[in-house]
Amino acid sequence: MSDTVTARGHTDQRVMIPLGLFALYVIWGSTYLAIRFALASYPPFLLAGVRFLGAGIALFAFLRLRGMVAPTRLQWRNAALTGVLLLGFGNGLVCFAEQRVSSGIAAVAVASMPLFAALFAGLYGQWATRRETVGLAIGFAGVVVLNLGSGLSGSRLGAAALLAAAMCWAFGSVWSKHQDMPSGPMNTAAQMLCASVALLAVGFGSGERLPVHPSLRATAALIYLAVFGSIVAFSAYLYVLRHARPALATSYAYVNPPVAVLFGVMLAGERVGPFDVAGMAVILLGVAVITLSRQRRG
Repeated sequence: MSDTVTARGHTDQRVMIPLGLFALYVIWGSTYLAIRFALASYPPFLLAGVRFLGAGIALFAFLRLRGMVAPTRLQWRNAALTGVLLLGFGNGLVCFAEQRVSSGIAAVAVASMPLFAALFAGLYGQWATRRETVGLAIGFAGVVVLNLGSGLSGSRLGAAALLAAAMCWAFGSVWSKHQDMPSGPMNTAAQMLCASVALLAVGFGSGERLPVHPSLRATAALIYLAVFGSIVAFSAYLYVLRHARPALATSYAYVNPPVAVLFGVMLAGERVGPFDVAGMAVILLGVAVITLSRQRRG
């Protein structure tokens, strides 16, 4: 009986992990442009705070109505710490930075996150394999090529914020794998609720105010971020993070830059040059190496 359950679990993972990665690659790649649209009316930290508060309340209420057990006190603590690292610092600083840099350069800078994740995972004894290291190096090289051709510019403050966001997200991702976290989607809800409190406190504390008459496009972008970027994609990320190696779980950061550029071309009139195309191809090659490495490990 146990062998049947184990086999079924492995089958589910073979289906759910690719689906989760697809959601991370496409949806999170589009959120950089959605943040840019939302920032036209909403200040950065309140934007992130309202996004996660609405998504967190909706998901938490739905799960409780379905009979899912609420997190324990220890799980709330761990969810709070992880949520602040991933969503508070990780996403909040990206929103802050996108006031100063383009959505494309934000995606490019955040692509350094898998390198930090590999380093932090090593501190727990889970060093990247040789093939994963090659894939990480190829992916980062592709990000560099993409940045060379994009003609994007940014401020030092924005670049520092993006680097800090990548480091916090990476550490939170690795640290949470070794903690007692809420189960399933309740983990998503708890982290969003906890992070929203911190983000709203920072926003209101720094003098931000919600707009009286936000634009329709900005509000639509905020709703998209809450539903798809938060509930759907973040749930997918936590699932992949729990069931896959860190190098594969964080590989979305290499795919997001070309996806962000493509969305910019389609929806914001940005141009793509030969370096952009070459960078995207190299990035996808790096992700392929990481994915094949996982398959070889079984």
